[in-house]
Amino acid sequence: MKKLNETQLQELEQDLNAIRDDVLADLGERDAQYIRRMVRLHRTLEIGGRVLMPFGFIPPVFVAATASLGVAKILENMEIGHNVMHGQYDWMNDPNLHSQTYEWDTVCSGDSWRRTHNYEHHTYTNIIAKDRDYGYAVLRLSDDEKWKPWHALQFINYVLLTVLFQWGVGLHELETEKLHRREIRWRDKLPFLKEFARKGGRQAFKDYVFFPLLTLPVAPIVLAGNIGANLIRNLWSSTVIFCGHFTQDAETFTEEECEGESKGHWYLRQLSGSSNFTGGRWLHILSGHLSYQIEHHVFPDLPAHRYPEISERVQAVCRKHGIHYNTGSFFRQYSTVLKRIGQYSLPDRMRLRLERANTPQAI
Repeated sequence: MKKLNETQLQELEQDLNAIRDDVLADLGERDAQYIRRMVRLHRTLEIGGRVLMPFGFIPPVFVAATASLGVAKILENMEIGHNVMHGQYDWMNDPNLHSQTYEWDTVCSGDSWRRTHNYEHHTYTNIIAKDRDYGYAVLRLSDDEKWKPWHALQFINYVLLTVLFQWGVGLHELETEKLHRREIRWRDKLPFLKEFARKGGRQAFKDYVFFPLLTLPVAPIVLAGNIGANLIRNLWSSTVIFCGHFTQDAETFTEEECEGESKGHWYLRQLSGSSNFTGGRWLHILSGHLSYQIEHHVFPDLPAHRYPEISERVQAVCRKHGIHYNTGSFFRQYSTVLKRIGQYSLPDRMRLRLERANTPQAI
């Protein structure tokens, strides 16, 4: 992370606060119309997918129904649920779009997400041993964690986490690593497990029992379509999140260097530990605008559809203070994620040898 003195950190804080204040002063009907339009689009896609699914014995219809439902789930999770639960639309005073009451269409309960994501992750972003989103306790992504033999197989863990992403996120608060170290007891997690069983059971019943039973003669087709839609959502959401957090240029931090940090230092950490990716308008919408992860980590409670508008100003602030603004194409950023997972699956000695071999030598 680039070192800035206290005066520079204060100036960084002022520069970013000015951007935030300008957006807050401009919030209004345009933002309300946008999120309500996204809600209508989600409902249209979901209803369309559900209505078409019983006719899925016709292969093109099955593909269309599964895709429609999968995109509906992506929109609801990424552009609506995630952003609403950050409080981006609390100012509307709409009980259906309020951060503390919204419950989204995924296994993880809203309350658990607000605890583990909104508080833990956004407070301690990329601080090793504090931000449990970093690697999700199954991936080694920096040399802050000692290599162990099972890390050699972490690509398998990555694939499993990606395919079952909603369940991994739903169980994240279980803190399995602390259970293994006996820092906490299973008894301590009983309230969470009950909450998880209620929400996870409700989601599984809805997608894998209720809707298939409604169309009993073609229940296997509807079941397959629902599984496919959830898989589409899991693969996409996990890939977007990994591209925002685990690219090769995304930095990590120690507890010591972040102790007693100022707001300016917190801003600097968000800028240095996040990654963006470029693309068209619908790529940004379907990512919940987490394609602008840098802006999201700096301004998590500003409406995400505003991030493209303020990105140039954030980049100008970064240039002014000499801070690297980590961005690139979607495929480039994803390739660096895979490279990072692969590198840190190796023992340190082997990894360092490969890094030296791939470093251009000075002439």
